[in-house]
Amino acid sequence: MTEVMTQEPAKKKKKTLIAIGKRKKAIARAVITEGTGKFTVNKRAIDSIDSKYRKLRIKEPIIIAGELANGVDVSVSVKGGGIWGQTDACRTAIANALVSWSKSDTLKYAYTDYDRSLLVSDSRRTEPHKPSRSTAGPRRSKQQSKR
Repeated sequence: MTEVMTQEPAKKKKKTLIAIGKRKKAIARAVITEGTGKFTVNKRAIDSIDSKYRKLRIKEPIIIAGELANGVDVSVSVKGGGIWGQTDACRTAIANALVSWSKSDTLKYAYTDYDRSLLVSDSRRTEPHKPSRSTAGPRRSKQQSKR
């Protein structure tokens, strides 16, 4: 009585890549995998975003990518910052993910010709407030009287 153990063939792992986009205090992390063209932001479909301007801004890298975007699924998680900071961080993360997935320079050049901020995160940050006048702002000086 010998039993023959049969092993199931190992499941083929899907290729995944992670890309990051930043804008002000917002940080977006995009995970790209092989798929059917689903794009989600914080587990919601891009089409369910309320503002049509924000929706179009996030869809810009997808529209420029064209056919490449139909063969991948992109899931973006974004936190921090405000609404528009998160929107710009999402579009940068999606564009970087698609460029690293495609491995050709044509998409990279198409993005830079359209808008360089699709690939490069905005490095500007707010200036910290100085001590002893924290409510006035970082550079405001005291008001002078004429007499």
